[in-house]
Amino acid sequence: MGVMLFGESYDCLPQGRLKSRADTPNWRLFSSAEDTFSHCKLVHQFNISNMIHKHALEFYGYIKLINFVRMKKPTAEYLNSLSSPLPWEEEEYLKPELEDDLLLQFDIEDLYASTNISEPNGLSDNTAILEQLKCTEHRAKLAETALARAQEDLQKMRQFAQDFVMNADVRSNSSSSSAIAELRDDEDGVYFSSYGHYGIHEEMLKVVLDVGCGTGILSMFAAKAGAKKVIAVDQSEIVYQAMDIIRLNNLEDTITLVKGRIEEVDLPVEKVDIIISEWMGYFLLFESMLDSVIYAKDKYLAEGGSVYPDICTISLVAIGDKNKHADRLAFWDDVYGFNMSCMKKAVIPEAVVEVVDPSTLISEASVVKRIDCHTTSIPDLEFSSDFTLTITENTVCTAVAGYFDIFFEKNCHNSVMFSTGPQCTKTHWKQTVFLLENPISVKTGEALRGKITVVKNRKDPRSLIITLSVNNTKQTYSLQ
Repeated sequence: MGVMLFGESYDCLPQGRLKSRADTPNWRLFSSAEDTFSHCKLVHQFNISNMIHKHALEFYGYIKLINFVRMKKPTAEYLNSLSSPLPWEEEEYLKPELEDDLLLQFDIEDLYASTNISEPNGLSDNTAILEQLKCTEHRAKLAETALARAQEDLQKMRQFAQDFVMNADVRSNSSSSSAIAELRDDEDGVYFSSYGHYGIHEEMLKVVLDVGCGTGILSMFAAKAGAKKVIAVDQSEIVYQAMDIIRLNNLEDTITLVKGRIEEVDLPVEKVDIIISEWMGYFLLFESMLDSVIYAKDKYLAEGGSVYPDICTISLVAIGDKNKHADRLAFWDDVYGFNMSCMKKAVIPEAVVEVVDPSTLISEASVVKRIDCHTTSIPDLEFSSDFTLTITENTVCTAVAGYFDIFFEKNCHNSVMFSTGPQCTKTHWKQTVFLLENPISVKTGEALRGKITVVKNRKDPRSLIITLSVNNTKQTYSLQ
């Protein structure tokens, strides 16, 4: 397949402008990307290598440049005159303008390797060497950034696998440490051992939909477990990293990636048999993707299909932590001799996401919401619930903490769950703490009654407004 200069049906004229084949009999078809770049440099004074070095373009930047040139057909003079910000920085230029464009398959590392350091822009040898060193340094920094991002993604994969699957025995805290140790020794072995609990193997020769796939870790687990086809959907730019990861693991024949919101994209199938998603947010529902999972379930899940996780609960527990209460509230009564108690009104309404010391728990937990992902609807995600917290010691209640548990139950031979509660293995979801302005004196065996109301913030539907009534004292909190 030949390579046209800057488009399948366009060529560069001596002035550097693009012209269609119909307008000139002298269009040229090049046999390689190198020939194309050489022609640009010799005939039109446009040096693609210098352009990459000048703007420190990495692989995706190069792709955007090529697609920008094909789409906008700029002059060589215009391209040579550009400075930051670059006109091709928008994500739309990641989409190939030409199908099977060989220029997009060119490894720009070859350009870095083949650059003649004695002649860029007519600079002296010393200056040229300095320029080359600067480029090398910049490439090293890009590589460091990419490595850091990859390491962060890997850590997220490990953490999620640990939280999402490994803690099948989380009800027994003594087994959590050994599960984590096994994960570090043999992540795949532990995962697939736990995966057998789901009983999904009987159904795995089916189509799986991963909503909000991120780096594609769940999609790859599903593919390795035997899924016939996996469709992974994510609207963020991380989907491009997922493409690379999936190719590196030779799973591109099984996993199809789709970029966009599940509510807006067209899937290559009408129905799926299983939906998987790591949709949970803080306090389960903050910035969660459950709305999208519900949409996917209603539109794409085949009759009798399964959504995992399928059961989720939100629980509350009382906290007695005088020191932390003093740090956050009493502190404002005397700040270096000044009364700033008015600041309490600004501090209290902000729910705090943090790890709660289990030694500060002073009640049994109370479930205030149960969600079955197979039957729930979007309106169900706003709710009110009465609760009773049975106190376990004589002290004062300074706050109420919320957390969630998730379960895998439908078609599972052995029910699997994990908890984000303060008495279990720490997770990145931590707990959500609602501070009480005035601590409440409580006694062992006392029933501390209250009511919680959770609604979406109308100005920001992904955040929550939570109203808590305890002992006839009402306080509204924001989680945002």
